[in-house]
Amino acid sequence: MSEENVDRIEDKEPAAETPKKQSRFFGYKVMVLVAVIAFGAAIFGVAMLTNIMERKNEARNPFYRVVELTDDTVDPAVWGKNFPHQYDSYLKTVDQQRTRYGGSEATPREPSNADPRSIVAQSRLEEDPRLKTMWDGYAFAVDFREERGHAYMLDDQTFTERQMVTKQPGTCINCHASAYSAYKKLGEGDIVKGFRELNKMPYAEARQQVTHPVACIDCHDSQTMALRVTRPAFMEGIRVAKAAQGVQNFDVNRDATRQEMRTYVCGQCHVEYYFKGPDKELTYPWQNGLKVENIMAYYDEVQHKDWTHAQTGANVLKAQHPEFEMYNQGIHARAGVSCADCHMPYVREGAMKISSHHVRSPLLNINTSCQTCHKATEDELKFRVETIQERTFNLRGLAMDALVQLINDIKAAKEGGAGEQELAEARLNQRKAQFFLDFVEAENSMGFHAPEEAARILGESINFTRIGQVSLRNVKASAPMALLRANR
Repeated sequence: MSEENVDRIEDKEPAAETPKKQSRFFGYKVMVLVAVIAFGAAIFGVAMLTNIMERKNEARNPFYRVVELTDDTVDPAVWGKNFPHQYDSYLKTVDQQRTRYGGSEATPREPSNADPRSIVAQSRLEEDPRLKTMWDGYAFAVDFREERGHAYMLDDQTFTERQMVTKQPGTCINCHASAYSAYKKLGEGDIVKGFRELNKMPYAEARQQVTHPVACIDCHDSQTMALRVTRPAFMEGIRVAKAAQGVQNFDVNRDATRQEMRTYVCGQCHVEYYFKGPDKELTYPWQNGLKVENIMAYYDEVQHKDWTHAQTGANVLKAQHPEFEMYNQGIHARAGVSCADCHMPYVREGAMKISSHHVRSPLLNINTSCQTCHKATEDELKFRVETIQERTFNLRGLAMDALVQLINDIKAAKEGGAGEQELAEARLNQRKAQFFLDFVEAENSMGFHAPEEAARILGESINFTRIGQVSLRNVKASAPMALLRANR
């Protein structure tokens, strides 16, 4: 073999070995890659397992007992140490955010010694002066503002100008403060006895018995966190309402389901009521049922009036905030949906599902409040709600115009010399028309809780007004004779 051929063979040997080296190197890289992936998968698996264990522990132990709570722990900040998520959302009720037909706007004012507030809600009387005519002679014609969140409920009641024009009783405290502890203290452990003692106090004295707006203790048992009703007025009210339905001896804290309790704890305060007897005992007028005509019939039976109208002399009624009654006539109540489902929807906090305590309009939280059940877009759901509210608002305006006309007609007939007997029917229909209209006006959903019922009630109000006006036709015809009799 020549040297030239040997050199060629030697030159080719390294080239033949190169694929083997590359193959070994590739295999090494694959092994390293597999090891890295396996290691990463192991780390991920351990992390996932740890996370699952932590979430299971969270679910088993929904809160850490940082402090011991008792049946006398009133301050919600103390409860918040054990339930920080709920407390944090509760603190958000200071928000002032308006929807199209409700909610409050922050209105600046100059603080004074009598009223230290620098921010209040807008005046409804300035928004609609017809309310002054409807409530003429009553404290609401002096000061009535848009409702604000729970954080303001005690201060807004304490400093309303209504306190300056009438002697409000301690009864008002029941729905504007955390009153459970005050009941226990005044009743020496008996909350019904304490409730009655609080009612008959002057407001200023009763105000000294409380320190917080609605708080955790008003709706929850301190040891089990179970929902409970703490207002004796509701305990009695729902008992007689159930009796009207054929259910005897109903004890709300014994007999109500948990889902019912998610409405009843709200219904303790968001209701129609009146002050009964000389002791001003808070009473829910549900003996005949929860519908507006049932309540009207009860007031007629007991001959209750809230005041005498300044312009007409009619014995009239002031509806309060009958959300519970109106809700019970609506589709959501029939479907078993509770107040809390929409106004305090469930939210996720880690592995825990809790009720948000940022109580507010569902329109400000459509995704969580509405879309849990309704599979439409937020824009579509908002449109549906505002369509209902717009129709209710427009019908409410027609009823308000009609009522103002009746009031002016009665006033004119009275000034024209019409007597008590001649004005009796018109005044009676003013009483009915005014209460029916106010039942929708004072209810804070602008018809949404029960759209058909709200429309029916406003239609009835307009009808009562027109009947009252018709009854004045003969009075007008005989007015000159009445004037002649008066001049004699």
